[in-house]
Order: sequence, then C-alpha cells, then structure tokens
Amino acid sequence: MKPAFARNALAAALLCALSQPALADDADVEARFKALEARLNAVEAENQALRSQLVSTEQKADAASAQLEQVAAAAPSGGAGWSENTQIGGYGELHYNNLDGEGGASDKDEIDFHRFVLFFGHQFTDRIRVFSELELEHSFFANGEGNGELELEQAYVEFDLNANHRAKAGLFLVPAGILNETHEPPTFYGVERNPVEGAIIPSTWWAGGVGLSGNLGSGFGYDLAVHEGLNTNAGANYAVRSGRQKTSEARAKDLAYTARLSWTGVPGLTLAGSLQHQTDITQGLDANAGSANLYELHGVFNRGPFGLKALYARWDLDGSGPASVGADEQMGWYVEPAFRINEQWGVFARYNEWDNRAGISGNTGKQQTNFGVNYWPHADVVLKADYQTQDNDDGRNQDGFNLGVGYQF
Repeated sequence: MKPAFARNALAAALLCALSQPALADDADVEARFKALEARLNAVEAENQALRSQLVSTEQKADAASAQLEQVAAAAPSGGAGWSENTQIGGYGELHYNNLDGEGGASDKDEIDFHRFVLFFGHQFTDRIRVFSELELEHSFFANGEGNGELELEQAYVEFDLNANHRAKAGLFLVPAGILNETHEPPTFYGVERNPVEGAIIPSTWWAGGVGLSGNLGSGFGYDLAVHEGLNTNAGANYAVRSGRQKTSEARAKDLAYTARLSWTGVPGLTLAGSLQHQTDITQGLDANAGSANLYELHGVFNRGPFGLKALYARWDLDGSGPASVGADEQMGWYVEPAFRINEQWGVFARYNEWDNRAGISGNTGKQQTNFGVNYWPHADVVLKADYQTQDNDDGRNQDGFNLGVGYQF
C-alpha cells in the first residue's frame, strides 16, 4: 500500500508542476523529471526490502512450527509433561511368626517388617519406557550392620518393537514360576510366600541381561531372555537359591538362557511353562560341576469365587559334585485351592513338597501344609492369618501360626 500511495502523490505533483506557466526552461524540467525518477526508484527499493523481510519472517515461522511438531511427536500421546509421564508405586509387608520347633528345629517368635519396596517408572515416548524397583528387607541395614538387605531388583529399559512385541535390556525378573514376577502382598494368599518357589525357582530371582516378550495370537504369549546365570558351589550343597548373583559384579563366564510359553485362551485360566539352560552352574569355578537345566510348569485358574494354583519345578544338574550330595536333582511342587467368600474375605489351603537333594535316598525332603484367611478392607490392602504344619523327613519341623499386613500402590 505504501509504494502505490507514494507513486500517486508523485504523479499529482508532476501534473501540478506541468500546469504552471512555462517559466522554467527545458533544463529545469529535465532536472525535475530526474528527481522524480530517483524518488520512484527509492520507493521501489524500499518496497523490495519489505517483501524480502516478509518472506524471511514466514520462513522462520515455518521452521519454528516444524520444530514444535517434532517435539510433540517425540513426546508420549497427549503431550504430557515430565511429571505426568513418571509413575511411583510400591508395596510393603509386616509379618509376625509364632512357630514351635521340634526335632531339633528352633522356635520362631518374631516380628519383622519383611519388605519395603518402591517402584519408579518413566514413559519417554509411546514406545520407550524405564522401570525400576528398590527394596529394603528386614527394615534396617547400615554399614554392614542389621539383618536387612538393600537391593536393586529391577532397572530396565523397554522398547515396543510393534503392537505385539517388546524388547528390554537391564536388570529384570526372570520369567519363571507364578510368584517371581507378581508378588505384591494383596495378590497372593498366606503371610509368607510359598516355600517351593523360594527354594526351587528360586524366587525372587532377578538378573541382568536382555529379553524379548510378546503375543503370538490365539491366547499364546512368549518370553525369551539371555542373562547372568547362577553361581552355586559345593559349600552350599549346590542349592540353586544360593547361586543367585543379584547382578552385583556377577560372574558371566556362563550365561543362562530362559524361555517361557504361556496360554490364556480361556477366561480365568493361565497355563505356562519355562525352560532354562546354563552351561556351568558354578561359572567355571568347580571342575566337578557342569550344566544345569530348569523345567517348570504351572497353572492358575479363577472362576467365580473359586481359585486354584498349581506348580511343578525341577532342576537337573550335571557333574560328579552335585551327584555326590544328591543335588543333581532338585524339585518341588504345590497345589493351592482357594475360595473368595466376598470382595473382602477369602480362605485357602496349600500343600507344598520340595527337596534340594532329591538325587539321593535320605531324609532330605520337606513337606508343609498351610491354611488360612485373607481380609481385604481395600483392594490394595490386606490382612492375613494362616497356620502351618510341617512333616519334614528329618523330623525338624516348625508348626504354628503367622499374621501379616500388606499393601500396594
């Protein structure tokens, strides 16, 4: 608009000048024309500069808009902020045990805040996330004193490869058994976790490595993992639980390979089996030990108020060392029926058998029966009571009752 106005004004001035009496000579008229031409050229130059500035401004605006779109695309859906993409959770449980020992077993009269756990997770994008778990056991641990343990049980990054398959790397729970990956107090019956998975799986079992998980359709799912192996020894009679390295400067001469296949094709039913192979269960430190294989099967069924869990697990260890103490075969199983009276009350019974030296005939087997009640005043808070009785082959038994309170959030 400005250049057009200036042009019209100059033209009007020119007409006025021409309409005056012809007092000036030709030289004067020519000078005026040149002055007017110079003014017009200056206006044209100014107009061109303004057009260039406008184009530059539009280009900068387009670039800024593109950068904003890239940031929005990299953020999780909805463009949520850091706090909205970070999750904090946890669980805890307090136990009271009142057990009478017989046959040489000690009494146990004890109150213990067994576990205090915090979860931290963060969603970087729709396809990348991190999850971690920090646990304090037995309430107190400082400068090597106290009975407690401070442990990092999970810390891994997970990547969605597509809608059905995921990969992860870091510290994670080994995909085996029922309790190893899901053990928050409101999710299971009984004050203490079942002894079979503790002694044989051995739960809770975490390891550093890489893994793949996914859905195969028709209710089938899978988990594959390569991770640090166990590192047991003759001093512990090659018991698998003693070999957990907890990813603390873990020896990795012989890695472990774990695979699990699960099926949930019927509502309320989960069937699964895990296999694991390790070339040397002593990480090359014992020439008398060799490879180890874990075989595990379990089922979980819930229909209305009725529930049923069952699990069988077995280790086969090669080598003359494990065979000499019967640890070449370590096995266990349990079955647990339950009945949910209503949303708040449930009762259960569980029978357990296990033996970490089942390869020899002797008094090494253990049997334990539990029955009790859970009360949920809230879905994430539970009060528990159960009675246990043992009938171990060596006669060393602990019988009595357990009380507990637990929560999750």
